[in-house]
Amino acid sequence: MIKFFKKYKAFVIGLVVTKVLALLLEYKGAIIVDEDEHLTNILGFLFYWFLISIFIHKIAYLKENFKTVIKVICLILFLIAILVIDSNADMPDNPITILLIIVFYLAVVYVIVPAFFKKYKVAILSTYALAYSVFLYFRLFSDSFELYRQQSKELFILFMLPIPIFASLWAYQQWKWFQNLKSEKSQAELAMLQAQMNPHFFFNTLNNLYALTIKQSDKAPEVILKLSDMMRYTIYEGKKDFVTIGEEIAYLNNYIQLHKIRYKKEVDIQFNHEVDNDLKIKPLLFIILLENAFKHGVESWSKNNAYIHMNLTYTDDFVQFEIENNFDGTHTNKVGIGLENLKRRLQLLFGKNYALLINKTENTYKVTLKIPPHA
Repeated sequence: MIKFFKKYKAFVIGLVVTKVLALLLEYKGAIIVDEDEHLTNILGFLFYWFLISIFIHKIAYLKENFKTVIKVICLILFLIAILVIDSNADMPDNPITILLIIVFYLAVVYVIVPAFFKKYKVAILSTYALAYSVFLYFRLFSDSFELYRQQSKELFILFMLPIPIFASLWAYQQWKWFQNLKSEKSQAELAMLQAQMNPHFFFNTLNNLYALTIKQSDKAPEVILKLSDMMRYTIYEGKKDFVTIGEEIAYLNNYIQLHKIRYKKEVDIQFNHEVDNDLKIKPLLFIILLENAFKHGVESWSKNNAYIHMNLTYTDDFVQFEIENNFDGTHTNKVGIGLENLKRRLQLLFGKNYALLINKTENTYKVTLKIPPHA
């Protein structure tokens, strides 16, 4: 919201400029403000505030676009011509002058916000065609000029009323554009985090494979096969918006089997999953926690009673993944890029509609992740 106001600070500046100009012109006698006509004054002020603010908002654009500056100069000359025509006319509220003023204002809007004008040109032109027609009827066909004068304030409101409506519509469009921009930025950041996560996992696995090939282990081909399956899942399934829990479970089991081939020491690995395999979830959210359990738990534990216990359940409309492991408390375990990326991904994907709970003791580390499934 702060960024939005910074982007449109021209409207604050325009408010101050409009107020100062109004006071100055009133002081000089160039305009007369009837204190009893509150609605007329408000609509008139809103119109000029919006016009001046749009000009200030687009000043950088005008500097970079010489053709647009030429158009603005032409509009100013056009306005001068209108004033000259009006001053030489003997007819008060000359319909030709009023028509030219409407054309001038619409041309200003077109030059400043062409995309908005083109999108709503039918509504804008129809509105002012109707307003001008009503004005023309009362101006030319009233029984007397005094009778027309009695209706002139209402006619002025008729011309001014669409201004705040279209201005609000333009502001809403800008806000919507800003929200879409934020969403696109979040999606780009999410894709970047996804790209960071995969190499991080595979680099660790390739290091393990390298160690096996150096030893010429018979387990190397099996590791390569499982790694190939995992890479296929990550590359093709990981790009999907949703995968089934059954696919994710198979992926985690592949990872577990890969590490079982590698380790010589006994590791107690338990993975209980009481959940409907057809439930849809976001992919590749659990693997980071399992990887950390191996990297910071099993690999740091020098004894033979290392363990990783996992439970995957579905309760209270949330998929819950619990993972607990022991670790050597004498080792300093830094929080890796994987966990930080996971936290950021969860924020981007679910906002506040998730839970990531970490419970760490002297030798145990337990993480509980709760995420909503795809409806």
